[in-house]
Amino acid sequence: MISIIIIVFGIIMIIAAFLAIHLKNLLSAIISAGVISLLASVIYLLLAAPDVAMTEAAIGSGLTTIIFIFTLKKIKKGDLDD
Repeated sequence: MISIIIIVFGIIMIIAAFLAIHLKNLLSAIISAGVISLLASVIYLLLAAPDVAMTEAAIGSGLTTIIFIFTLKKIKKGDLDD
């Protein structure tokens, strides 16, 4: 049962990666990349690696996505001189 879930999440991750590359809207591409990282953390949890899952969720999915969105908003405003 767990292997089926891992395969489904892997397929969703491949689709999200394809979307992150081909989307024209940068915010949607950033969110798609965050989904990839979030699903990776769930897969790590299913594979009995909770420490890696927690790190991936906090750094990979959370912090990196927030930094990318913050940077995108700064670029769109033109506030790069700060």
